[in-house]
Amino acid sequence: MDIKCIAGFAAITKQPDASASLYQGALGLPLERQDDYCFMDKFPGANHFGVWPLKMAALSCFGQDEWPAHVPEPTATIEFELADAEAVESAVEEMKAKGQDFIHEARKEPWGQTVARFISPEGVLIGLSFTPWLHEHDA
Repeated sequence: MDIKCIAGFAAITKQPDASASLYQGALGLPLERQDDYCFMDKFPGANHFGVWPLKMAALSCFGQDEWPAHVPEPTATIEFELADAEAVESAVEEMKAKGQDFIHEARKEPWGQTVARFISPEGVLIGLSFTPWLHEHDA
C-alpha cells in the first residue's frame, strides 16, 4: 500500500451548528456549507477539513440516518489517499488478509470519490480513498 497523503479530515458531530460555530466562528476557518456539511478544500497540509454530522456519516457508511448501536460512534474521520481506485481495492484485500474488518469495502460515492471505511481501535472512522480531484495535477 502506498499512501500519498491525507485526503481529508473531519470532526464527526451530533451538534453540527455548535461545531461549525467553533471552527468557523471562533477559529475563523473559511468553511463553505453544503446542506449541513461545512468544509474547506485545499486546506494546507490536509487537502480537506470538514464538520460532518453523524447522521450524514451514518448515511454514507450504512445508508441510514442513525449510526448503528453495535458499531462504536466515531468522533472524527481521516482519509488516507491512494494512487487510484484499484489501489483502494488492493489495500482492502491486503488489510482483510491481516484481519481488518470493514464497515464497507471500496465503493464509489455520489461525489466521485472511491472509499472503503473501517473503525480504528481509537474509534476514528478511517477511509482508504481515491479522490480524483486531488490527482488532477498528476495527469
